[in-house]
Amino acid sequence: MSEKAHRAGQVAVVGRPNVGKSTLVNALVGAKVSIVSNRPQTTRHRLLGIATVEGGQLLLVDTPGIHREQGKASSSAMHRMMNRAARGALEGVDAALLVVEAGRWDDEDTLAYQALRAAKVPVVLVVNQVDRFKDKSALLPFLGAATEGREFAAVHPVSALKRKGLEPLVESLLALLPEQPPLYAEDEITDKSQRFLAGELVREQLMRQLGAELPYATTVEIEQFAEEPGKHGPLLRIGAVVWVERDGQKAIVIGKGGARLREIGSRAREQMERLFGAKVFLQTWVRVREGWSDDEAALRTFGYGD
Repeated sequence: MSEKAHRAGQVAVVGRPNVGKSTLVNALVGAKVSIVSNRPQTTRHRLLGIATVEGGQLLLVDTPGIHREQGKASSSAMHRMMNRAARGALEGVDAALLVVEAGRWDDEDTLAYQALRAAKVPVVLVVNQVDRFKDKSALLPFLGAATEGREFAAVHPVSALKRKGLEPLVESLLALLPEQPPLYAEDEITDKSQRFLAGELVREQLMRQLGAELPYATTVEIEQFAEEPGKHGPLLRIGAVVWVERDGQKAIVIGKGGARLREIGSRAREQMERLFGAKVFLQTWVRVREGWSDDEAALRTFGYGD
């Protein structure tokens, strides 16, 4: 018998904010390449997660959630860039995943579906968070409503968090990809640099530690990233600047006596050491730059739109 042909290609991961797109990408890759929090719009950049599986390679393009631009906040330059990143990720892909929340379909899900149909790529519907339903038969009416009048190459209920239902999803995706050799080495998991990932891990801890108190206009810039020999292997010296727009926001991030910023730095350092497999010395600062989130030049400086 002849061996099964190897398949590889790009798969856009699309959906409204906060449906678990990044959790799904991390689960499929088998490593943390995309940060996760309960806050909507956690993902701000286009990011490639590389999942090398038996018989193929999935290049998963994690995107910011597609959302409607309405009101002052959502019409900022940062929101516009995020929407462009999400829609631009559809160019040249071989297939797409539309990720929705089990039991819920709203106007933003329809918006995401329409963007995929306009891109003319085969779409696999991923119904995430099915672990919330003890009785899976209760999902049937939702699945019927979600697929009625819409065209999907396949439909897969999954729990990305618990990594349930992923093997059949991978098989469906591989069937949609062209026959070709791997596009990346087996040990590669993303196209982003360690410098970029370090900034994202600090930003993740900002969201997790501050929750609803976190000002939306907060970003992280890595000013220093240097590797030097240490006693027990390489040591990474990383300097991260947290940018906010007002002095009051700076005080929130730093916390009383600097306690919050120390906790953010400590947690981020632990995540970096786990991901990079090296000892990390991390320094963090908070600085103010008024109006940066609505300034396209500032956004480009901070890596948005790349």
